[in-house]
Amino acid sequence: MASMFLRSLLVPIICVLALVPWSHGLSQGQKQPSLDDASTTVKYHGGPLLTKPNGINVYLVWYGGFTLEERNSVTDFFASFASPSPRQGPSVSTWWRTISGYKDKTGKPVSSTVRLLKQVGDAYSSGKTLKRAQIANFVKSKIDSKIFPLDPNGIYLVFTAKDVTVERYCMGSCGFHDSILVGAISRVVFAHVGDPSVQCPGLCAWPYALPAYGPPGKALVAPNGIGTDGMIINIATLLAGAASNPFKTGYFQGDALAPLEAVTACPGIFGSGAYPGYPGALLVDKMSKASYNAYGANGRKFLLPAIWDLISLNCKVTS
Repeated sequence: MASMFLRSLLVPIICVLALVPWSHGLSQGQKQPSLDDASTTVKYHGGPLLTKPNGINVYLVWYGGFTLEERNSVTDFFASFASPSPRQGPSVSTWWRTISGYKDKTGKPVSSTVRLLKQVGDAYSSGKTLKRAQIANFVKSKIDSKIFPLDPNGIYLVFTAKDVTVERYCMGSCGFHDSILVGAISRVVFAHVGDPSVQCPGLCAWPYALPAYGPPGKALVAPNGIGTDGMIINIATLLAGAASNPFKTGYFQGDALAPLEAVTACPGIFGSGAYPGYPGALLVDKMSKASYNAYGANGRKFLLPAIWDLISLNCKVTS
């Protein structure tokens, strides 16, 4: 995404997440979409979305060692979908409204909220070098053993610590989402995001870290830590993509095997005026100097990527 049996269950539905600075993220000659540019379109291909009105349930595995503060930052991000902003301004919940505009063929919109339902830890049970197929098998085993319920409208997230190497991670990819058959007829969505603080911060934690090969500049200050905020950017991207294109038949642009989805169609855009190497105009905390564009639960501040808006036909950030 390691047995032949598992491979027989898996359909090659691999949606790759590549949130990268522009020196890494574009093929030669590719044009960056702007907030006012409708040159890119995300089209619906007729398949199911995650549309249950009570929300998308997230089941989380912390694979490897994470600090309490790292865990708290991520769980506060999930709590922010249900929590109103502590002040007037952009928030995680208002950011998600754009993806809620994505509707299936019956007119049902993507679920209007996301909630963390259960989380468990894992102390390197499969070692520190993982194949994508192992992550799929890992998720299936959690469901088969009743650690997690079977939830067709859920997303099973596996977060790997900074000392865990995952196949294709840092090779143009900062995570991925896919689906796996559990039982005879139930297919569920799962995803992987790694901690980029050590392995490839310039690729997967930009703009909070600079790429190894790129124009000189200054990285932004991260409100929750470089690795954590890099993960949150990538988690947000995966949530939007998995909700609107869970089985390779939803909303995307281009080839279904390498699709540009709701967020990856707007790479590198976090604020107005974004251009290659510049994430756009952001809010800045007066005390910490940290840059962000959304308020969250428990006083948190986050940086969330732009989403392709199906109404205005452009890349939209928080509002």
